[in-house]
Amino acid sequence: MWPMYLLSWFAMILQILFVTISVAAGLYYLAELVEEYTSFTRKVIWWMTMVVLGINVVFFLFEELPKSMVICNLITQVAHLCIIQTFPFFDVLSPSFITSVVMLVVNHYFAFQHFSSHYYTFSEVLGYFTICQWLVPFTLFVSLSANENTLPTVSEFRHQDDDVVSSYFSRKGKKYGLLAFFNFAKDSVLPQRNKKGY
Repeated sequence: MWPMYLLSWFAMILQILFVTISVAAGLYYLAELVEEYTSFTRKVIWWMTMVVLGINVVFFLFEELPKSMVICNLITQVAHLCIIQTFPFFDVLSPSFITSVVMLVVNHYFAFQHFSSHYYTFSEVLGYFTICQWLVPFTLFVSLSANENTLPTVSEFRHQDDDVVSSYFSRKGKKYGLLAFFNFAKDSVLPQRNKKGY
């Protein structure tokens, strides 16, 4: 009896480890794709936001969801559209970014309150949260590292007194995105192999 119990716990820990590694590898690959194809990524995020806006309009007209929750989600998606106007550059102190984060938290509160008091199947609740709540913010989170390898522009540095090139190279060493985090984790956790020169 107890060997099977221990085996089940070991298997569960192993499965969690494999899922975590798979998710990290997928996020790393997505961050690489976002850095490589920033203009295409901007179009994809814009279309995803428009689809979520359309879904919310359909919910507003035909579904029995609270109007406050749907309007809050509409405001969140409009804030996301304002964020991607300067893509791949993000300003975390901009009103659109702050509005997006605040409305995301408020919208989660409304959604949890509604889905806890009304019966929906698990797949319906998961579908709402996946598409309407998490899809666009998660994509924006993955694309935070997109501006690390882009060339400097005048609009990026309009608030600084230095010229564009010297400002760019003075900030070059500071990388705070998702890809920089994964590169740091890879360098610090995984052992380095010495390459042999033949």
